[in-house]
Amino acid sequence: MKNPASVARFALPAAMGLALVACSTSPMVPTPAPLRAAVGATLNQCDALVNQFRFEQTVIDSAVTVATGGLMLAGQPVAAHCLVKGQMHKRKGSDGRDYAIGFEMRLPQAWNGRFYYQGNGGLDGAVRPAEGALGGGPITGALAQGFAVISSDAGHTGAQTTVFGLEPQARLDYGYQAVAKLTPMAKALIASAYGKAPDRSYIGGCSNGGRHAMVAASRVGDQYDGYLIGAPGYRLPNAALAQLWGAQRWMPQATPGAAVKHPLNPNANIPDLGSALTAPERQTVARAILERCDALDGLKDGLVQATQACQSAFNLVRDVPTCTGARDGACLTAPQKATLAEVQAGGKAGNGQPIYSGFPNDPGIAGSNWATWKFVNSVALDPLSVGTIFTAPPAAPVNFSSASIDALLPAISATSDTYRESGVSLMGPPGHEKPDNLLPLRARGAKMVLYHGVSDAIFSAEDTRQWVERVNRSQDGKANDFARYFPVPGMNHCSGGPATDQFDLLGPLVKWVEQGVAPQAVTASARGAGNAGGVNAELPADWSANRTRPLCAYPSVAHYNGSGPVESASSFTCR
Repeated sequence: MKNPASVARFALPAAMGLALVACSTSPMVPTPAPLRAAVGATLNQCDALVNQFRFEQTVIDSAVTVATGGLMLAGQPVAAHCLVKGQMHKRKGSDGRDYAIGFEMRLPQAWNGRFYYQGNGGLDGAVRPAEGALGGGPITGALAQGFAVISSDAGHTGAQTTVFGLEPQARLDYGYQAVAKLTPMAKALIASAYGKAPDRSYIGGCSNGGRHAMVAASRVGDQYDGYLIGAPGYRLPNAALAQLWGAQRWMPQATPGAAVKHPLNPNANIPDLGSALTAPERQTVARAILERCDALDGLKDGLVQATQACQSAFNLVRDVPTCTGARDGACLTAPQKATLAEVQAGGKAGNGQPIYSGFPNDPGIAGSNWATWKFVNSVALDPLSVGTIFTAPPAAPVNFSSASIDALLPAISATSDTYRESGVSLMGPPGHEKPDNLLPLRARGAKMVLYHGVSDAIFSAEDTRQWVERVNRSQDGKANDFARYFPVPGMNHCSGGPATDQFDLLGPLVKWVEQGVAPQAVTASARGAGNAGGVNAELPADWSANRTRPLCAYPSVAHYNGSGPVESASSFTCR
């Protein structure tokens, strides 16, 4: 075990600032004019699409009218629309299983002229309702805003199984090819239904859905005008491997023999890694972070807005009480501190090679979702995906406790005669180390809006921040007129945690693309009692049920103005 004092301080690099000019060898690209605004239309046909629509390798199974209120979203009736279900590229896989890219599209009767590709999360494998739902406990979505929306299973069925990872084409469809195949078909279907193609196209999602959007920007950048990228797992194989690495470090701190139910198999148990850092102990860490960092934005309100400043202000060894006797929830032992600091700093192979990014210190560590990803999914889910989807050739699901991280790290970048793209390649955006391939998007007026919960425990907000900085360097320090990043303090993976996690970034993205109005501050709400989008049970008791805060475009930070109601976003300024 490392000396806790040597690993306790985890300070992220200071923000360079997107408004600052960075060194770059890329040509200067002028800021483009806004793209032409979309013009709506009325649905011409629905039922007839089954027989009339033709597109290569596509079968329309059904097309039916859904009356107003036939679909509800957050307690609100969605307007009348046409629900189309179908499949693309039906085939017999090399493993003898049946495969197809299943999809559904919802086409509003009163259409706003826009198309939205809904990227779904997790391992895909299920066609979720094409609502165009937004991240963070939404009260609306793209469909309710008048978009035509598509949702898909990304080319395989079974949302909780990784068996598709053994089939080479299914891997590729999951990684990026399903989006590339569905996009032109969806636009053609829209043209058939309305008599015109979409004027503007958008793609978005959170988690794996955010990854889909980010990958699309690099691979099919001419197909979409706006990209809404939430908590993007764009280095998903690395993140999953880092989960295994972290689980191995938490195991010695866990209660020997303690077990919890497997989330996918109620007849099986997994080690109770959560006993290594219990909920009361995580609350103790959260309080210590708040004590050091809460007031950095001018107000003690249970939120750390100044994320970057907090990384140097907080020191785990100094600021969290050290147990002198038995663990009682109000302190951490020296080995616990060492392990937490090591995991927060980011996984590393035996030779010191980084596995994945570090994680920011934030009071959202107290969130139950944080613990689920660190202590449950790292044992129950990540061994499946690492073993059967991200390595080449695939192997059986790995045993998290005995897996050789040093052997798996090169395996996620390996190829074979059958699996000709590595896990890292098929899951990530090409050129993400130096993303100058996004220059054509910026040149034609496309825009990107990213958001990430600062206390996301699986995909690090720091990884997203560093990607944004690389984009900035590739665009002569002027990425701020093309891509904006909105950290969400306190929020866990896509939602939850002590956070104002209800917000709509799609509307501001559309306004930026089509009117040239760049988003700087977007209002986010807490989901207290009575919230139509679902109540967040982890809100602190002293918060207003309707608390609002501005989400600020990085690197600006929400600062209290010194006066005004403390529960209102109007009392804060992004600066």
